[in-house]
Amino acid sequence: MNKQVYNPYMPSFEYVPDGEPHVFGGRIYLYGSHDRFDGAQFCLNDYICYSADVNDLTEWKYEGVIYRKEQDPRNQNVPANAQPFAVKPGIEVKDENSLNPPGIHAMWAPDVVKGPDGRYYLYYCLDFLPEIAVAVCGEPAGKYEFLGFVRHKDGTALGKREGDLIQFDPGIFVDDDGTIYLYSGNAPMHKEQFDAKKGSQVMTLCEDMLTLASEPKHLLPDIHEAEGTQYEGHAFFEASSIRKIGGRYYFVYSSVRSHELCYAVSDKPDEGYRFGGTLVDIADIFLDGRTEAEPLNCLGNTHGGIECAAGQWYVFYHRQTNRTNYSRQGCAEKIYFDEKGAIAQAEVTSCGLNKGPLKGCGVYPAAIACQINRNGKQVLSMPDVMGEDYPYLTQDVPDCEPTPELLAADEQRPVQYIKNIKDKSAIGYKYFDFNGPCKVTAAVRGKAKGRLVLAADAPENGVGEIVIEMDSEKWLSFSGNTKPLEGVHAFYFLFEGEGSIDFETFSLENIVQ
Repeated sequence: MNKQVYNPYMPSFEYVPDGEPHVFGGRIYLYGSHDRFDGAQFCLNDYICYSADVNDLTEWKYEGVIYRKEQDPRNQNVPANAQPFAVKPGIEVKDENSLNPPGIHAMWAPDVVKGPDGRYYLYYCLDFLPEIAVAVCGEPAGKYEFLGFVRHKDGTALGKREGDLIQFDPGIFVDDDGTIYLYSGNAPMHKEQFDAKKGSQVMTLCEDMLTLASEPKHLLPDIHEAEGTQYEGHAFFEASSIRKIGGRYYFVYSSVRSHELCYAVSDKPDEGYRFGGTLVDIADIFLDGRTEAEPLNCLGNTHGGIECAAGQWYVFYHRQTNRTNYSRQGCAEKIYFDEKGAIAQAEVTSCGLNKGPLKGCGVYPAAIACQINRNGKQVLSMPDVMGEDYPYLTQDVPDCEPTPELLAADEQRPVQYIKNIKDKSAIGYKYFDFNGPCKVTAAVRGKAKGRLVLAADAPENGVGEIVIEMDSEKWLSFSGNTKPLEGVHAFYFLFEGEGSIDFETFSLENIVQ
Protein backbone atom coordinates (compact mmCIF):
# COMPACT_ATOMS: atom_id res chain seq x y z
CA MET A 1 0.00 0.00 0.00
CA ASN A 2 2.77 2.44 -0.93
CA LYS A 3 0.69 4.00 -3.67
CA GLN A 4 -0.68 7.47 -3.07
CA VAL A 5 -4.04 8.95 -3.99
CA TYR A 6 -4.83 12.62 -4.54
CA ASN A 7 -7.60 14.95 -5.66
CA PRO A 8 -9.28 14.32 -7.97
CA TYR A 9 -9.19 10.65 -7.03
CA MET A 10 -10.46 9.42 -10.41
CA PRO A 11 -8.35 9.59 -13.60
CA SER A 12 -7.61 13.12 -14.80
CA PHE A 13 -9.92 12.71 -17.82
CA GLU A 14 -12.91 11.58 -15.72
CA TYR A 15 -15.75 13.99 -14.88
CA VAL A 16 -18.09 12.53 -12.25
CA PRO A 17 -19.69 15.23 -10.07
CA ASP A 18 -22.48 15.00 -7.47
CA GLY A 19 -20.70 12.11 -5.76
CA GLU A 20 -22.71 9.90 -3.41
CA PRO A 21 -20.44 7.40 -1.61
CA HIS A 22 -21.89 4.21 -0.09
CA VAL A 23 -20.22 1.22 1.55
CA PHE A 24 -21.62 -2.14 0.47
CA GLY A 25 -19.88 -5.39 1.38
CA GLY A 26 -16.46 -4.00 2.26
CA ARG A 27 -16.17 -1.67 -0.74
CA ILE A 28 -17.03 1.99 -1.08
CA TYR A 29 -18.96 2.75 -4.27
CA LEU A 30 -19.08 6.21 -5.76
CA TYR A 31 -22.29 7.07 -7.61
CA GLY A 32 -22.72 10.39 -9.35
CA SER A 33 -23.90 12.10 -12.47
CA HIS A 34 -21.49 12.12 -15.40
CA ASP A 35 -20.38 15.26 -17.18
CA ARG A 36 -18.99 15.23 -20.68
CA PHE A 37 -15.73 17.16 -21.03
CA ASP A 38 -16.41 20.32 -23.05
CA GLY A 39 -20.11 19.46 -23.11
CA ALA A 40 -22.75 22.10 -23.65
CA GLN A 41 -24.69 21.30 -20.47
CA PHE A 42 -24.67 19.29 -17.25
CA CYS A 43 -24.49 15.49 -17.01
CA LEU A 44 -24.49 14.50 -20.69
CA ASN A 45 -22.98 11.02 -20.25
CA ASP A 46 -24.36 7.75 -18.86
CA TYR A 47 -24.04 6.75 -15.22
CA ILE A 48 -20.79 4.99 -14.36
CA CYS A 49 -19.37 3.77 -11.07
CA TYR A 50 -15.97 3.58 -9.38
CA SER A 51 -15.26 1.59 -6.23
CA ALA A 52 -12.45 0.96 -3.74
CA ASP A 53 -11.71 -1.38 -0.86
CA VAL A 54 -12.62 0.48 2.34
CA ASN A 55 -9.16 -0.36 3.69
CA ASP A 56 -7.29 0.97 0.65
CA LEU A 57 -8.64 4.12 -0.98
CA THR A 58 -5.56 4.43 -3.19
CA GLU A 59 -6.96 1.91 -5.71
CA TRP A 60 -10.19 2.99 -7.41
CA LYS A 61 -11.64 0.44 -9.81
CA TYR A 62 -13.64 1.50 -12.84
CA GLU A 63 -16.84 -0.56 -12.69
CA GLY A 64 -18.11 0.54 -16.09
CA VAL A 65 -21.43 1.96 -17.26
CA ILE A 66 -24.16 0.94 -14.82
CA TYR A 67 -27.14 2.69 -16.46
CA ARG A 68 -27.64 4.29 -19.86
CA LYS A 69 -29.85 7.33 -20.31
CA GLU A 70 -31.81 5.77 -23.15
CA GLN A 71 -32.98 3.02 -20.75
CA ASP A 72 -35.41 5.55 -19.33
CA PRO A 73 -38.72 5.41 -21.27
CA ARG A 74 -38.83 9.21 -21.39
CA ASN A 75 -35.68 9.12 -23.55
CA GLN A 76 -37.07 7.00 -26.38
CA ASN A 77 -37.44 7.90 -30.06
CA VAL A 78 -35.59 11.17 -29.71
CA PRO A 79 -34.28 12.67 -32.97
CA ALA A 80 -30.53 12.17 -33.23
CA ASN A 81 -29.92 15.88 -33.94
CA ALA A 82 -32.00 17.16 -31.04
CA GLN A 83 -30.38 19.40 -28.43
CA PRO A 84 -30.92 18.87 -24.67
CA PHE A 85 -31.93 22.49 -24.08
CA ALA A 86 -30.69 25.92 -25.06
CA VAL A 87 -26.93 26.20 -25.20
CA LYS A 88 -25.75 28.98 -22.91
CA PRO A 89 -23.99 32.04 -24.36
CA GLY A 90 -20.24 31.69 -24.40
CA ILE A 91 -20.28 27.89 -24.73
CA GLU A 92 -18.74 26.70 -27.96
CA VAL A 93 -20.26 23.47 -29.29
CA LYS A 94 -17.43 21.79 -31.15
CA ASP A 95 -19.24 18.73 -32.47
CA GLU A 96 -22.62 17.03 -32.42
CA ASN A 97 -21.51 14.63 -29.67
CA SER A 98 -21.65 17.47 -27.17
CA LEU A 99 -25.40 17.81 -27.81
CA ASN A 100 -26.40 14.53 -26.15
CA PRO A 101 -28.01 12.23 -28.74
CA PRO A 102 -29.82 9.85 -28.60
CA GLY A 103 -31.25 10.41 -25.09
CA ILE A 104 -32.25 14.04 -25.11
CA HIS A 105 -32.76 14.31 -21.32
CA ALA A 106 -29.67 14.29 -19.13
CA MET A 107 -29.58 12.19 -15.94
CA TRP A 108 -28.87 14.42 -12.98
CA ALA A 109 -27.53 13.57 -9.49
CA PRO A 110 -28.54 10.02 -8.39
CA ASP A 111 -28.48 8.07 -5.16
CA VAL A 112 -28.42 4.33 -4.43
CA VAL A 113 -29.62 2.21 -1.50
CA LYS A 114 -29.84 -1.49 -0.67
CA GLY A 115 -33.51 -2.39 -0.43
CA PRO A 116 -35.26 -4.83 1.95
CA ASP A 117 -35.11 -7.54 -0.74
CA GLY A 118 -31.30 -7.30 -0.96
CA ARG A 119 -31.31 -5.61 -4.35
CA TYR A 120 -29.88 -2.16 -5.09
CA TYR A 121 -32.12 0.73 -6.11
CA LEU A 122 -30.95 3.78 -8.04
CA TYR A 123 -33.06 6.98 -7.78
CA TYR A 124 -32.62 9.81 -10.26
CA CYS A 125 -34.30 12.67 -12.13
CA LEU A 126 -34.05 13.58 -15.79
CA ASP A 127 -32.98 17.24 -15.89
CA PHE A 128 -36.12 19.41 -15.62
CA LEU A 129 -38.75 16.67 -15.82
CA PRO A 130 -40.87 16.50 -12.64
CA GLU A 131 -40.67 12.79 -11.68
CA ILE A 132 -38.24 10.56 -9.78
CA ALA A 133 -37.32 7.41 -11.70
CA VAL A 134 -36.00 4.19 -10.16
CA ALA A 135 -33.72 1.49 -11.58
CA VAL A 136 -32.76 -1.77 -9.89
CA CYS A 137 -29.86 -4.23 -9.90
CA GLY A 138 -28.80 -7.37 -8.03
CA GLU A 139 -25.34 -5.96 -7.24
CA PRO A 140 -24.02 -2.49 -6.34
CA ALA A 141 -22.24 -1.80 -9.65
CA GLY A 142 -23.96 -4.14 -12.09
CA LYS A 143 -26.27 -3.35 -14.97
CA TYR A 144 -29.29 -1.52 -13.60
CA GLU A 145 -32.69 -1.91 -15.24
CA PHE A 146 -35.52 0.61 -15.28
CA LEU A 147 -38.14 -0.21 -12.64
CA GLY A 148 -40.63 2.65 -12.61
CA PHE A 149 -41.48 6.04 -11.15
CA VAL A 150 -42.06 6.99 -7.53
CA ARG A 151 -45.84 7.21 -7.30
CA HIS A 152 -48.77 8.10 -5.14
CA LYS A 153 -50.93 5.26 -3.85
CA ASP A 154 -53.36 5.79 -6.72
CA GLY A 155 -50.55 5.17 -9.20
CA THR A 156 -50.01 8.80 -10.24
CA ALA A 157 -46.33 9.61 -10.61
CA LEU A 158 -45.04 11.89 -7.88
CA GLY A 159 -44.51 15.30 -9.44
CA LYS A 160 -47.42 14.95 -11.89
CA ARG A 161 -50.35 15.48 -9.53
CA GLU A 162 -51.67 18.99 -8.97
CA GLY A 163 -49.97 20.43 -5.91
CA ASP A 164 -46.89 18.18 -6.16
CA LEU A 165 -43.51 19.84 -6.04
CA ILE A 166 -41.03 19.31 -8.85
CA GLN A 167 -38.74 16.43 -7.84
CA PHE A 168 -35.00 17.04 -7.85
CA ASP A 169 -31.73 15.42 -6.63
CA PRO A 170 -33.28 12.51 -4.73
CA GLY A 171 -31.59 11.13 -1.63
CA ILE A 172 -32.62 7.69 -0.36
CA PHE A 173 -32.12 6.16 3.10
CA VAL A 174 -33.30 3.01 4.93
CA ASP A 175 -33.42 3.46 8.71
CA ASP A 176 -32.57 0.80 11.27
CA ASP A 177 -36.26 -0.06 11.72
CA GLY A 178 -36.66 -0.64 7.97
CA THR A 179 -38.49 2.61 7.22
CA ILE A 180 -37.52 3.89 3.76
CA TYR A 181 -37.08 7.68 3.57
CA LEU A 182 -36.89 9.58 0.29
CA TYR A 183 -35.62 13.18 0.21
CA SER A 184 -35.97 15.52 -2.73
CA GLY A 185 -36.04 19.16 -3.66
CA ASN A 186 -34.73 22.28 -5.29
CA ALA A 187 -35.39 25.77 -3.96
CA PRO A 188 -34.91 29.37 -5.10
CA MET A 189 -31.38 30.73 -4.89
CA HIS A 190 -32.31 34.42 -4.62
CA LYS A 191 -34.94 36.26 -2.59
CA GLU A 192 -36.37 37.76 -5.77
CA GLN A 193 -37.30 34.27 -6.97
CA PHE A 194 -40.60 32.65 -5.95
CA ASP A 195 -41.78 29.22 -7.08
CA ALA A 196 -44.56 27.39 -5.27
CA LYS A 197 -43.49 24.11 -6.89
CA LYS A 198 -40.02 24.14 -5.34
CA GLY A 199 -38.76 23.25 -1.88
CA SER A 200 -37.09 20.69 0.40
CA GLN A 201 -39.24 17.68 1.26
CA VAL A 202 -39.19 14.20 2.77
CA MET A 203 -41.51 11.22 2.38
CA THR A 204 -41.54 7.48 3.07
CA LEU A 205 -41.84 4.55 0.65
CA CYS A 206 -43.42 1.13 0.77
CA GLU A 207 -41.24 -1.97 0.45
CA ASP A 208 -41.79 -1.99 -3.32
CA MET A 209 -39.41 1.04 -3.31
CA LEU A 210 -41.82 2.95 -5.56
CA THR A 211 -45.14 3.63 -3.79
CA LEU A 212 -45.45 6.44 -1.25
CA ALA A 213 -46.24 5.20 2.25
CA SER A 214 -46.57 8.81 3.43
CA GLU A 215 -47.07 11.99 1.48
CA PRO A 216 -44.21 14.51 1.10
CA LYS A 217 -43.76 17.07 3.85
CA HIS A 218 -41.62 20.16 4.13
CA LEU A 219 -38.13 19.68 5.59
CA LEU A 220 -35.46 22.44 5.39
CA PRO A 221 -36.13 26.18 5.02
CA ASP A 222 -35.59 27.92 1.70
CA ILE A 223 -34.15 31.41 1.30
CA HIS A 224 -37.48 33.10 2.12
CA GLU A 225 -37.95 31.09 5.32
CA ALA A 226 -34.35 31.27 6.55
CA GLU A 227 -34.15 34.97 7.36
CA GLY A 228 -33.60 35.48 11.07
CA THR A 229 -32.88 31.78 11.66
CA GLN A 230 -29.67 29.77 12.02
CA TYR A 231 -29.97 28.94 8.30
CA GLU A 232 -29.73 32.55 7.13
CA GLY A 233 -27.08 32.79 4.42
CA HIS A 234 -26.99 28.99 4.15
CA ALA A 235 -30.57 28.11 3.22
CA PHE A 236 -31.37 24.93 1.33
CA PHE A 237 -30.88 25.05 -2.44
CA GLU A 238 -30.51 21.42 -3.66
CA ALA A 239 -28.54 18.14 -3.31
CA SER A 240 -30.27 16.20 -0.50
CA SER A 241 -28.09 13.53 1.14
CA ILE A 242 -28.71 11.72 4.43
CA ARG A 243 -26.67 9.60 6.87
CA LYS A 244 -27.34 8.25 10.37
CA ILE A 245 -24.33 8.63 12.68
CA GLY A 246 -24.28 7.92 16.40
CA GLY A 247 -28.06 7.80 16.59
CA ARG A 248 -28.46 11.22 14.95
CA TYR A 249 -29.40 12.13 11.38
CA TYR A 250 -27.03 14.26 9.31
CA PHE A 251 -28.59 15.96 6.30
CA VAL A 252 -26.04 17.24 3.75
CA TYR A 253 -27.10 19.77 1.12
CA SER A 254 -25.89 22.47 -1.24
CA SER A 255 -26.85 25.91 0.04
CA VAL A 256 -28.01 28.99 -1.82
CA ARG A 257 -24.34 29.95 -2.09
CA SER A 258 -23.96 26.85 -4.31
CA HIS A 259 -20.18 26.58 -3.86
CA GLU A 260 -20.52 25.08 -0.36
CA LEU A 261 -21.90 21.89 1.15
CA CYS A 262 -23.66 22.40 4.47
CA TYR A 263 -25.10 20.00 7.00
CA ALA A 264 -28.00 19.95 9.43
CA VAL A 265 -28.60 17.55 12.36
CA SER A 266 -31.72 16.09 13.94
CA ASP A 267 -32.79 13.35 16.35
CA LYS A 268 -35.47 12.39 13.82
CA PRO A 269 -35.06 11.59 10.11
CA ASP A 270 -37.97 13.71 8.89
CA GLU A 271 -38.16 16.83 11.08
CA GLY A 272 -36.43 19.06 13.61
CA TYR A 273 -33.15 19.70 11.76
CA ARG A 274 -30.75 22.23 13.30
CA PHE A 275 -28.19 23.97 11.11
CA GLY A 276 -24.71 22.54 11.68
CA GLY A 277 -22.37 24.54 9.46
CA THR A 278 -20.32 24.42 6.28
CA LEU A 279 -18.78 21.01 5.52
CA VAL A 280 -16.61 22.12 2.61
CA ASP A 281 -16.40 25.04 0.22
CA ILE A 282 -14.67 24.57 -3.14
CA ALA A 283 -12.87 27.94 -2.78
CA ASP A 284 -12.19 27.59 0.98
CA ILE A 285 -14.59 30.46 1.68
CA PHE A 286 -15.46 30.76 5.41
CA LEU A 287 -12.37 28.74 6.37
CA ASP A 288 -10.18 30.80 8.72
CA GLY A 289 -12.43 33.81 8.13
CA ARG A 290 -12.08 33.89 4.33
CA THR A 291 -14.86 35.91 2.69
CA GLU A 292 -16.67 35.44 -0.62
CA ALA A 293 -14.54 38.27 -2.02
CA GLU A 294 -11.43 36.08 -1.59
CA PRO A 295 -12.06 32.76 -3.38
CA LEU A 296 -8.95 30.62 -3.84
CA ASN A 297 -10.48 28.57 -6.67
CA CYS A 298 -13.00 29.26 -9.40
CA LEU A 299 -16.59 29.22 -8.20
CA GLY A 300 -19.56 27.14 -9.30
CA ASN A 301 -21.87 24.57 -7.77
CA THR A 302 -20.87 21.60 -5.65
CA HIS A 303 -22.79 18.55 -4.48
CA GLY A 304 -21.92 15.40 -2.57
CA GLY A 305 -22.25 13.27 0.54
CA ILE A 306 -20.35 11.81 3.46
CA GLU A 307 -19.22 8.25 4.19
CA CYS A 308 -17.01 6.29 6.59
CA ALA A 309 -14.24 3.97 5.34
CA ALA A 310 -12.11 2.01 7.84
CA GLY A 311 -13.10 4.32 10.69
CA GLN A 312 -12.39 7.60 8.88
CA TRP A 313 -15.20 9.87 7.68
CA TYR A 314 -14.90 11.75 4.39
CA VAL A 315 -16.88 14.38 2.54
CA PHE A 316 -17.15 13.87 -1.22
CA TYR A 317 -17.74 16.95 -3.39
CA HIS A 318 -16.82 18.27 -6.84
CA ARG A 319 -14.70 21.04 -8.32
CA GLN A 320 -15.08 23.11 -11.49
CA THR A 321 -12.81 22.91 -14.57
CA ASN A 322 -12.53 24.08 -18.19
CA ARG A 323 -14.02 27.55 -17.53
CA THR A 324 -17.54 26.06 -17.41
CA ASN A 325 -19.96 24.56 -14.90
CA TYR A 326 -20.28 21.48 -17.12
CA SER A 327 -16.93 19.70 -16.66
CA ARG A 328 -16.85 18.91 -12.94
CA GLN A 329 -14.60 16.45 -11.11
CA GLY A 330 -15.00 14.49 -7.88
CA CYS A 331 -12.79 15.25 -4.87
CA ALA A 332 -12.87 14.20 -1.22
CA GLU A 333 -11.53 15.35 2.15
CA LYS A 334 -11.31 13.91 5.64
CA ILE A 335 -13.83 15.28 8.14
CA TYR A 336 -13.84 15.11 11.93
CA PHE A 337 -16.58 15.15 14.56
CA ASP A 338 -16.13 16.80 17.94
CA GLU A 339 -17.52 15.42 21.21
CA LYS A 340 -20.87 17.09 20.52
CA GLY A 341 -21.18 15.66 17.02
CA ALA A 342 -20.32 18.90 15.20
CA ILE A 343 -18.18 18.72 12.05
CA ALA A 344 -15.44 21.28 11.38
CA GLN A 345 -15.23 22.71 7.86
CA ALA A 346 -12.83 20.67 5.74
CA GLU A 347 -9.96 22.35 3.95
CA VAL A 348 -9.66 21.75 0.20
CA THR A 349 -6.42 19.80 -0.34
CA SER A 350 -4.50 17.88 -2.97
CA CYS A 351 -4.18 14.77 -0.78
CA GLY A 352 -7.81 14.29 0.37
CA LEU A 353 -8.16 10.49 0.50
CA ASN A 354 -4.47 9.82 1.11
CA LYS A 355 -3.48 8.43 4.51
CA GLY A 356 -1.50 11.62 5.14
CA PRO A 357 0.46 14.28 3.24
CA LEU A 358 1.96 13.40 -0.13
CA LYS A 359 5.61 12.39 -0.29
CA GLY A 360 8.08 15.21 -0.87
CA CYS A 361 9.63 13.27 -3.73
CA GLY A 362 8.18 11.83 -6.93
CA VAL A 363 6.34 12.96 -10.05
CA TYR A 364 2.91 14.61 -9.72
CA PRO A 365 0.23 15.85 -12.14
CA ALA A 366 -0.09 19.63 -12.05
CA ALA A 367 -3.87 19.14 -12.12
CA ILE A 368 -3.96 17.96 -8.48
CA ALA A 369 -3.65 21.61 -7.46
CA CYS A 370 -6.07 22.59 -4.70
CA GLN A 371 -5.62 26.33 -5.33
CA ILE A 372 -5.60 27.95 -8.78
CA ASN A 373 -5.90 31.73 -8.80
CA ARG A 374 -4.35 34.98 -9.91
CA ASN A 375 -3.50 37.97 -7.74
CA GLY A 376 -4.95 35.99 -4.86
CA LYS A 377 -8.46 35.64 -6.24
CA GLN A 378 -10.70 33.79 -8.67
CA VAL A 379 -14.12 34.18 -10.26
CA LEU A 380 -17.07 32.12 -11.51
CA SER A 381 -16.10 29.20 -13.74
CA MET A 382 -17.65 30.52 -16.96
CA PRO A 383 -15.81 31.65 -20.09
CA ASP A 384 -17.49 35.05 -20.27
CA VAL A 385 -16.43 35.72 -16.66
CA MET A 386 -12.95 34.18 -16.58
CA GLY A 387 -11.99 35.21 -20.10
CA GLU A 388 -8.23 34.81 -20.52
CA ASP A 389 -7.46 36.50 -17.21
CA TYR A 390 -7.21 33.43 -14.97
CA PRO A 391 -5.54 30.00 -15.07
CA TYR A 392 -7.84 26.97 -15.33
CA LEU A 393 -7.91 23.18 -15.68
CA THR A 394 -8.55 21.65 -19.10
CA GLN A 395 -7.46 18.98 -21.59
CA ASP A 396 -6.62 18.94 -25.31
CA VAL A 397 -8.40 15.73 -26.31
CA PRO A 398 -12.18 15.16 -26.54
CA ASP A 399 -14.14 13.38 -23.84
CA CYS A 400 -12.48 10.00 -23.08
CA GLU A 401 -13.74 6.56 -22.17
CA PRO A 402 -11.51 4.83 -19.58
CA THR A 403 -9.93 2.04 -21.57
CA PRO A 404 -7.11 0.06 -19.85
CA GLU A 405 -4.62 1.68 -22.25
CA LEU A 406 -5.83 5.17 -21.40
CA LEU A 407 -5.85 4.47 -17.66
CA ALA A 408 -2.23 3.32 -17.84
CA ALA A 409 -1.17 6.23 -20.04
CA ASP A 410 -2.86 8.81 -17.80
CA GLU A 411 -0.65 7.80 -14.88
CA GLN A 412 2.44 8.54 -16.98
CA ARG A 413 1.34 11.76 -18.68
CA PRO A 414 -1.99 13.03 -17.37
CA VAL A 415 -4.60 14.10 -19.87
CA GLN A 416 -5.57 17.15 -17.82
CA TYR A 417 -3.29 20.14 -17.21
CA ILE A 418 -3.42 23.78 -16.04
CA LYS A 419 -3.74 26.34 -18.82
CA ASN A 420 -3.21 30.09 -19.11
CA ILE A 421 -0.81 30.73 -16.23
CA LYS A 422 0.08 34.42 -16.45
CA ASP A 423 1.88 36.94 -14.27
CA LYS A 424 0.94 36.62 -10.58
CA SER A 425 -0.84 33.30 -11.09
CA ALA A 426 -0.47 31.00 -8.07
CA ILE A 427 -0.83 27.23 -8.24
CA GLY A 428 -0.99 25.62 -4.80
CA TYR A 429 -0.74 22.09 -3.39
CA LYS A 430 -1.56 20.85 0.14
CA TYR A 431 0.30 19.04 1.55
CA PHE A 432 3.78 17.53 1.03
CA ASP A 433 6.11 15.97 3.61
CA PHE A 434 9.63 17.25 2.81
CA ASN A 435 13.00 15.98 3.93
CA GLY A 436 15.58 18.63 3.03
CA PRO A 437 16.19 20.73 -0.11
CA CYS A 438 14.57 19.63 -3.37
CA LYS A 439 15.27 19.82 -7.05
CA VAL A 440 11.93 20.81 -8.61
CA THR A 441 11.29 20.17 -12.31
CA ALA A 442 8.22 21.57 -14.07
CA ALA A 443 6.92 20.36 -17.45
CA VAL A 444 5.48 23.43 -19.20
CA ARG A 445 4.74 24.80 -22.63
CA GLY A 446 3.84 28.17 -24.10
CA LYS A 447 5.47 31.50 -24.84
CA ALA A 448 6.86 33.16 -21.75
CA LYS A 449 9.83 34.78 -20.11
CA GLY A 450 10.08 34.93 -16.36
CA ARG A 451 10.28 32.62 -13.38
CA LEU A 452 8.25 30.21 -11.31
CA VAL A 453 8.77 31.19 -7.69
CA LEU A 454 8.77 28.08 -5.51
CA ALA A 455 7.06 28.87 -2.20
CA ALA A 456 6.22 27.06 1.01
CA ASP A 457 3.17 27.63 3.24
CA ALA A 458 2.07 30.77 1.33
CA PRO A 459 2.64 32.05 -2.25
CA GLU A 460 4.65 35.01 -0.95
CA ASN A 461 7.06 32.82 1.02
CA GLY A 462 9.60 32.02 -1.66
CA VAL A 463 12.10 29.20 -1.12
CA GLY A 464 13.52 28.91 -4.64
CA GLU A 465 12.82 29.59 -8.30
CA ILE A 466 12.72 28.07 -11.77
CA VAL A 467 13.82 30.42 -14.57
CA ILE A 468 11.72 30.03 -17.72
CA GLU A 469 12.30 31.40 -21.20
CA MET A 470 10.51 29.53 -23.96
CA ASP A 471 8.38 29.61 -27.09
CA SER A 472 7.18 26.06 -27.62
CA GLU A 473 4.01 24.12 -28.30
CA LYS A 474 5.70 21.02 -26.88
CA TRP A 475 6.17 20.20 -23.20
CA LEU A 476 9.63 21.23 -21.99
CA SER A 477 11.25 20.71 -18.59
CA PHE A 478 12.79 23.46 -16.44
CA SER A 479 14.34 22.95 -13.02
CA GLY A 480 15.34 24.83 -9.90
CA ASN A 481 16.25 24.09 -6.29
CA THR A 482 14.57 24.93 -3.01
CA LYS A 483 16.04 25.86 0.32
CA PRO A 484 15.93 23.07 2.92
CA LEU A 485 12.35 22.13 3.79
CA GLU A 486 11.55 19.84 6.69
CA GLY A 487 8.19 18.33 7.56
CA VAL A 488 4.73 19.07 6.18
CA HIS A 489 4.19 22.18 4.05
CA ALA A 490 1.85 23.58 1.45
CA PHE A 491 3.77 24.14 -1.79
CA TYR A 492 3.18 26.81 -4.44
CA PHE A 493 4.30 27.77 -7.94
CA LEU A 494 3.93 31.54 -8.49
CA PHE A 495 4.59 32.76 -12.02
CA GLU A 496 6.22 36.17 -12.44
CA GLY A 497 6.93 37.39 -15.94
CA GLU A 498 5.60 37.95 -19.43
CA GLY A 499 3.48 35.69 -21.58
CA SER A 500 1.55 32.57 -20.63
CA ILE A 501 2.39 28.97 -19.83
CA ASP A 502 0.55 25.67 -19.48
CA PHE A 503 1.60 23.31 -16.68
CA GLU A 504 1.48 19.50 -17.07
CA THR A 505 3.54 17.80 -14.32
CA PHE A 506 6.20 18.51 -11.73
CA SER A 507 8.73 16.37 -9.93
CA LEU A 508 10.28 16.71 -6.49
CA GLU A 509 13.72 15.15 -5.99
CA ASN A 510 15.64 15.20 -2.73
CA ILE A 511 19.07 16.81 -2.97
CA VAL A 512 21.67 14.77 -1.12
CA GLN A 513 23.79 17.11 0.99
